[in-house]
Amino acid sequence: MWVRTQTRFGFRQMHLLEHKIPPPIVATLVGAAMWMAAQVSPALQIEGNLRFAIAGGFALLGFVFAALGFAAFRRAKATVNPVKPEEASSLVMSGVYRYTRNPMYVGLAALLLGWAVYLAAPWVLLGPVLFVLFITRFQIIPEERVLSSKFGKEYSEYKQRVRRWL
Repeated sequence: MWVRTQTRFGFRQMHLLEHKIPPPIVATLVGAAMWMAAQVSPALQIEGNLRFAIAGGFALLGFVFAALGFAAFRRAKATVNPVKPEEASSLVMSGVYRYTRNPMYVGLAALLLGWAVYLAAPWVLLGPVLFVLFITRFQIIPEERVLSSKFGKEYSEYKQRVRRWL
């Protein structure tokens, strides 16, 4: 299914963005935009140690989720290339994948949330939200289409048991 948006100059096919930008690059670009936004917006007054502890907690959580997801893929000898989901040779449903279908993306979102806390500016909280929306639309939904067509009922049952994010 292709999503089209009406522009002033006619229709533009949004599917062209699907699987084009690797999620770590998207997260890096969002993180850079968050930093720039923090430079021009007022800071929240959060006590330094508390801010660092919360930011560090989210960052640690992000690293753990991403590492566990990556390790599960490696154990299953599955491809971790997010721009080529059609190369998937097997479904990974064990380990952290029992709790979320996308632990590496959850990890990146948690890292961005930690970054937002560290930056302590209200507008930067849009960064993790925009990341989740972009990744869901242009990475996860297209991946799910491919996996559904490739693994059929097994993937459908997995989707019913395990949430997309958390």
